[in-house]
Amino acid sequence: MSIQRIGVSTVVALALGVGMTLGGSANLLSLLTQAIIYAVFAIGVGLLLRQNGMVSFGHALFFGSAGYVVGILLQLKAMPAEAAILVTLLVLTAVAFVMGLVIVRVPGIAFGMLTLAIGQMFYLTASRSRGLTGGADGMGIEWPSALFGMEMSRLVKPDMMFLICWVTLVVVLLLLSLLLRTRFGSITEAVRDNEERARFIGIRTLLPRAAVYALSATVTGVAGLLSALNTGFVSPENLHWSLSGVALMMVVVGGHKVLWGPALGAVVYFLAKDILGHYASHWMAIFGITLIVVIVFSPTGIAGALAKLVQGKSQPGALARTLGH
Repeated sequence: MSIQRIGVSTVVALALGVGMTLGGSANLLSLLTQAIIYAVFAIGVGLLLRQNGMVSFGHALFFGSAGYVVGILLQLKAMPAEAAILVTLLVLTAVAFVMGLVIVRVPGIAFGMLTLAIGQMFYLTASRSRGLTGGADGMGIEWPSALFGMEMSRLVKPDMMFLICWVTLVVVLLLLSLLLRTRFGSITEAVRDNEERARFIGIRTLLPRAAVYALSATVTGVAGLLSALNTGFVSPENLHWSLSGVALMMVVVGGHKVLWGPALGAVVYFLAKDILGHYASHWMAIFGITLIVVIVFSPTGIAGALAKLVQGKSQPGALARTLGH
């Protein structure tokens, strides 16, 4: 995708978000806000799979830790809330990079099991650290009366919260699209496709892979901060491996080959949960069947199928122009 198309897509997406904010009901906007938060989460998980070819079962670690870190910083009154948000993302990025230097060396399914073990370790720690994290009861986040110059009472209203999450999603996709167009994107794809050949041509493969892991953790941390702002609460459940599993389902349904695929999967998941939940108590079984159908008939997900459909429609015209010349 060219820079011009990325710019136009960004403007259209922002305009669409404003339109939904003005025209949507409070209940619909609240549902979409949750979907968008998990869309950012899924993008972080999908980014790791797309650029590193690795499946993480422990990315809920960064989702939940973002809420805990900012909550503890605000509880200690160590710094303004705006600085606490920035420090939280920097801490998560640094910790993830150091972790990445070790765990990305582990290949295949062992990597997934290792991330699962690390994530569950932090889950159990948060569940039992009642003095620091509130234990299994979780902890409320003491947001100030104003954040970034806006009254908190206005900030948490459904329309404003939706708009904040939507703009964040669009900005994350924009920045990732631009980043992956650089040499960094080319290097990480080369390492993903053939690490041995990448080493042969002089690429140090460890640092790019650790950087991708840290970047995916940062994106997931952004989702955790949005969740903490939306609910004002964080609990050990935000660290549980099942949350990582849900994000992986979103990635599979939406598709990881296209950058926005996981976000589409998150929207489909939440719409299915809301719609099917009214008619079936075991709606996850229905969603599971959908997941199997997608895996069998469209391994690249819904976004991949849509991309192929668009390319298929554009090819006849391109062929006609070629024959005309």
